Amino acid sequence: MSIKIALAGNPNCGKTTLFNSLTGSNQFVGNWPGVTVEKKEGKLKGHKDVVIIDLPGIYSLSPYTLEEVVARNYLIGERPDAILNIIDGSNIERNLYLSTQLMELGIPVIMAVNMMDIVNKNGDKIHIDKLSKKLGCEVVEISALKGEGITEAAEKAVKLARNKTATPPVHEFATEVEAVLNSIEEKIGMQVLEEQKRFFAIKLLEKDEKITTQLKEVPNVSKEIAQIENEMDDDTESIITNERYIYISSIIKECYIKKSKGKATTSDKIDRIVTNRFLALPIFAAIMFLVYYVSITTVGTWATDWANDGVFGDGWKLFGLDVPSIPAVIESGLNAIGCADWLQGLILDGIVAGVGAVLGFVPQMLILFAFLAFLEACGYMARVAFIMDRIFRKFGLSGKSFIPMLIGSGCGVPGIMASRTIENDRDRKMTIMTTTFIPCSAKLPIIALIAGALFHGAWWVAPSAYFVGIAAIICSGIILKKTRLFQGDPAPFVMELPAYHMPTVENIARSMWERGYSFIKKAGTIILLSTIVVWFAQSFGFKDHGFGMVENMNDSILASLGNILAPIFTPLGWGDWKSAVAAITGLVAKENVVGTFGVLFGFGEVADNGSQIWGTLAGSMTAVAAYSFLVFNLLCAPCFAAMGAIKREMNNTKWFWIAIGYQTGLAYLVSLCVYQIGTLVTTGTFGIGTIVAFLLIIGFVYLLVKPNQPNQTAQVRKAASAK
Repeated sequence: MSIKIALAGNPNCGKTTLFNSLTGSNQFVGNWPGVTVEKKEGKLKGHKDVVIIDLPGIYSLSPYTLEEVVARNYLIGERPDAILNIIDGSNIERNLYLSTQLMELGIPVIMAVNMMDIVNKNGDKIHIDKLSKKLGCEVVEISALKGEGITEAAEKAVKLARNKTATPPVHEFATEVEAVLNSIEEKIGMQVLEEQKRFFAIKLLEKDEKITTQLKEVPNVSKEIAQIENEMDDDTESIITNERYIYISSIIKECYIKKSKGKATTSDKIDRIVTNRFLALPIFAAIMFLVYYVSITTVGTWATDWANDGVFGDGWKLFGLDVPSIPAVIESGLNAIGCADWLQGLILDGIVAGVGAVLGFVPQMLILFAFLAFLEACGYMARVAFIMDRIFRKFGLSGKSFIPMLIGSGCGVPGIMASRTIENDRDRKMTIMTTTFIPCSAKLPIIALIAGALFHGAWWVAPSAYFVGIAAIICSGIILKKTRLFQGDPAPFVMELPAYHMPTVENIARSMWERGYSFIKKAGTIILLSTIVVWFAQSFGFKDHGFGMVENMNDSILASLGNILAPIFTPLGWGDWKSAVAAITGLVAKENVVGTFGVLFGFGEVADNGSQIWGTLAGSMTAVAAYSFLVFNLLCAPCFAAMGAIKREMNNTKWFWIAIGYQTGLAYLVSLCVYQIGTLVTTGTFGIGTIVAFLLIIGFVYLLVKPNQPNQTAQVRKAASAK
């Protein structure tokens, strides 16, 4: 029978880094029973019978978010053999709150004090032996980032789990509270496991709804709770919380020596600049501009040009030798075996041209992923959430809404799932509706394609795409908060800001590879299948002699379907059937937009100089229409996988269609305004579409400046209290 060890700790304590180090590639991901919160497990290196469970990062076992509910239910219901409690040594006081609760569960606990390298660098001192004695559990020093002490911590956790030695809580609450707790423990008796009596007794004092419901038949408990609240002139939940912090303060006083009391740390000095009220936003904009500029426009473009022109183009040189391209090698092989023309067309013009057009952008994405991994690992992205909370709150959103959007920059699915950390249901729904406005990895090839083919690699296209997403989120927050569906104050936002530290190359490479591999895997499955379907639909059609292969693409099934849809997009500037089909196939997977263009415009063919024929695509639409096309694909309904995540998280068909309808409608209207106003500015063309665009902008501005509707619920409560 396998041994289960749960990793528990606050967000940003280094838990995920430790999990990756302990399990390596032996990880598997699923969902917790009954919910769609991601469940990460892995086999401990060197131990086939030891499973490490990575619990969601939580602040306490008094659940407010779905993440905290999942963590507590697992610890109470599944009862792992041991808990490896990771705490941030540079912020030990806040982290110990969860630790005191974990030790009340009656499960063996070993504490790992992480980020000791930062503690030592600051000149601070944590007396591990005293801390261990005070808490009543073994305490070890580790640095998950540098891999120091992690093997020792894991081995001690395994030993603890095998011995089944529970970790009893050593702290005591105030005399009056302790007496009531002892009384409750006796009364609940064998209604719960013997080692859990302390935890359940405290939860009854804290009036935890779930626990209270489970133990509602315990006699006279409510009477005793009311009595202690009357005697101490406070509610028992506040009393317990206060006593925990008194206990934690006594530990800190004896076990933690801070060298520079009242003196600003290096992180504090940096934060004075990067979180400054006036400088924070310009700095964030400059950093993201630089990230996208380097990833998409300069270094990323050079790498992608090498992939497109060499690997999937005309070949490249390696140590002075001419290396043929992948299409050339495949074509030679097919000719050698005498492959049928139709099959050769499918492989070269369908699969290679379509999938190759997508994979050619992998170098740009890997560079972007490396930048994002660095910003996340060094601690800056946590500051961005803090910065954006200040801005979002003015527009009716919480800073918690920005965290899913940061995650969504890699993939929209985990970004949408991350919205469950938002307690307020209205804010959570609004976040789900707007998270996918941030360009994810699947949209990067579209950005790079439009920037390269239509704007000749212009420096501003890629960064502007990111800020179009941010603007759409902020404007949506302002407008939606003025409707009855979303009105109300945003949820409060509390977040730990970890100390700045230099991430390791290994962690950045791991993060970059995980995101990149996910993209490549999708190219080998969903996009592969889609390009085959697109190739078939554009190669076959009905002619006078019946159904068969067609020489002219305009006679194909795809052209017939595209011509039905094309008029819908004519006001947006790209009303030809090829662009319409590409946008629709993007609903399956956003990368399909590039793959479809690859099939339809023959990106598999190269000119004599090795460069791809971007001009074929460029000739199909103007620069203004191209930017309109880009904006539509950035803002419209996401891929099927993300739609499925929206459906699961909304858990309501009506809300699902509201979200999809809002995203698609907003994308259409914004793209229409971009094309119509852009055409007026660049060519002086004025027509009915221009009038409609101006009316839409006037209406949009009105909705932005329109006063908020009074919160009816708040008014009812106010009136009731007045009575």
